[in-house]
Amino acid sequence: MSGLGRVVRSGLRRRRVQTAVIGLVTAAAVTATVLGAGLLVASTAPFDDAFATQRGAHLTLRANPDAVTETQLAASASAPGVVAAAGPYRVLVVTFTDRGGMRLPPLSVVARADPAGPVDRVELADGRWPARPDEIVLAGGAVRLPPGSHLATPAGADFTVVGTARSVSDTASAWVLPSAVGVLDGPGTAGGYQMLYRFADARTAAEVGTGRDAVVATLPSDAVAGARSWLDVRQRAVEDAAVFVPFLVAFALLGIVMATLVVGTVVAGTVGAATRRIGILKALGCTPAGVVRAYVAQALVPATVGAVAGTVTGNLIALPVLAETEQLYGSADATIAWWVTALAAAGVLTVVAVTAGAAALRAGRLRTVDAIAVGRVSGPARGRWASRVAARLPVARPVGLGLARPFTRPVATVAILLAVATGTAAVTFATGLGASLLRIQTALDQNVADVTVGGDRAAGPGAPLTADPAAVLAAIDAQRGTRARYGLAQAPGTVVGVSEPVSVTAITGDATWDGFEMVAGRWFTAPGEAVAGGPLLTATGARIGDTVTVHVEGASARLRIVGEVFESTMAVFTDTTAIAGRKPAEYRIALTPGTDAGDYAQRLTGALAAQALTAQPTGLETDPLLVVVEGLTATLTLLLLAVAALGVLNMLVLDLRDRVHDLGVHKALGMTPGQTIAMVVASVAGVGLLGGLLGVPAGMAMQRLVVPAMAASGGLRLPETLLDVYGPVLLTALALGGPVTALLGALLPAGWAARTRTATALRTE
Repeated sequence: MSGLGRVVRSGLRRRRVQTAVIGLVTAAAVTATVLGAGLLVASTAPFDDAFATQRGAHLTLRANPDAVTETQLAASASAPGVVAAAGPYRVLVVTFTDRGGMRLPPLSVVARADPAGPVDRVELADGRWPARPDEIVLAGGAVRLPPGSHLATPAGADFTVVGTARSVSDTASAWVLPSAVGVLDGPGTAGGYQMLYRFADARTAAEVGTGRDAVVATLPSDAVAGARSWLDVRQRAVEDAAVFVPFLVAFALLGIVMATLVVGTVVAGTVGAATRRIGILKALGCTPAGVVRAYVAQALVPATVGAVAGTVTGNLIALPVLAETEQLYGSADATIAWWVTALAAAGVLTVVAVTAGAAALRAGRLRTVDAIAVGRVSGPARGRWASRVAARLPVARPVGLGLARPFTRPVATVAILLAVATGTAAVTFATGLGASLLRIQTALDQNVADVTVGGDRAAGPGAPLTADPAAVLAAIDAQRGTRARYGLAQAPGTVVGVSEPVSVTAITGDATWDGFEMVAGRWFTAPGEAVAGGPLLTATGARIGDTVTVHVEGASARLRIVGEVFESTMAVFTDTTAIAGRKPAEYRIALTPGTDAGDYAQRLTGALAAQALTAQPTGLETDPLLVVVEGLTATLTLLLLAVAALGVLNMLVLDLRDRVHDLGVHKALGMTPGQTIAMVVASVAGVGLLGGLLGVPAGMAMQRLVVPAMAASGGLRLPETLLDVYGPVLLTALALGGPVTALLGALLPAGWAARTRTATALRTE
């Protein structure tokens, strides 16, 4: 073993480029594998830990106050299987406004005397619990306001935000004291009771269902308005991290493929370049198995270093993703499991060992006499026809020699081709992924307007809006620079068959330009028509063409679903004529190109002075999750590109060292350093272009597979427009990335070849 150890150390010192390539490609593969597998496993841990610590509710039940009493609800705590219960709490769905008069999303406000209790202990993240009837604590989510902010109810009552808190069971959007119920309850609010239960057995949906049935059996008929299992909350909690998994798995597969390719070619090239050395080792008593072990060890040493670096890098890159989950649930130990890290590293190292062993078998099979006799003499001449064809091309002779070179070393050429194609595929995939995610965010935000109008200052906070929609739209149309506009009013509602509140948006005008993407069907065009998001259609079992009944603030409307809009929440969009008495609370405007949004908003505010409305420029906020995904994508793409370029560099170094004597002959015949560089670059230019042409469609196919899988992890179905992001100019640029990658890998070997002295090259055997 001491002799083999010296052989391994000597090989590592002599082949520094190959050693670095193996280490980097292993690091890339391990990094992506740790991220993909680690986030998949770690995504559920913060929720599970917080759920146990905060004694989360296995079942959250919403009760109808007209069908059940508080005493009956409290008695349900003795139902079979219930080990703890909390409530009943009064719950009200309230649409607050801020001091500017802008309406906020509907909030489910629960009245609790304190955050503690046997079930669903609410954790304060900032501030304190309410001490007076006019104070409120927010849960974040759709509304994020710091302590000290003020909110107004539809009746005009003022509430002060005194803190922010989190419920792991997602039982409320805000909390107030029980004494505040009388202030909140009134026109425009929907009320009920909330009961929270923990069961002895609640690991599966069947067990939770059994517990639910036992609770419902103790209550009067029609008492239950809705119920939600903790498993549904858990699924939503892990969706953010689950979104990362499909594209990380894709990068992990790319990394493993690249590792197999590069390690195999490095070891095979090393064996081919050291034939005489192998013969000498065998003559000195080294067994065939010992030779194979030596070359496998030469691959595993840098691979092990790369694996260690990859595990550290993968865990560090995962921190931003896990930190978001930690902040959400108050966890402090969200990390990638050690066994996942160890398994990922061991798996990639196994791939390296198997690949290196397969490539090194040729060294073990070489006969000692043949290996010593062959030495570094060139093998059978290949590609002579290519040389003859290149000689007839209208290019300089060094360029022709370079163009013919790939045909003389077909194995090395295929290795370079695959390396470039893999790198190009990674760039194409990353580009399409980023473009699709940006379109998805725009479609989910449904607000690409340049200017937003809102805030009925004359009415006062919380009062009904008094602005005349016709007059507002006329003033907007009269402004120079207006391209499109519409008004909208949002209100909490319910849909028959769905227990959760539904966001109802009534629209005046054409809103199709404002980021709304249709998954199926069409946009509504007539009164009584509506479009709905996928979650609502799934919850109701409705399809396009069916009719649903929507209740909004005491009014009902039967709406015919004519299309499915790309939407991640329980939402329905319809015309304002379908919801009686709803005036637009906000107007969104698109400007013509070249129009200054600030100047336009200032002019429009003056024109709307009589309506007491304010116009302001609108900016699209970037989703933090999108920033993390794009950062991960860029990091992994650059890593794979570096590996691809180093793969090209490695093969060229082996090739040039193998034919250094021929290089000396060319120099003796008058080839200048510049012509030498041109010859080396030309030898990979065509291969790089072909690799780019192969890698682009492969990357496009990956984007078509991974992006829908990411959306499905978040419970969404994508329309085709969000996937079709590649244009002719972009595809051309991506295809040219192949030759660029090959060029980057060829520059260093070309420089080495140009600097090699003629006499030194001629003396090399």
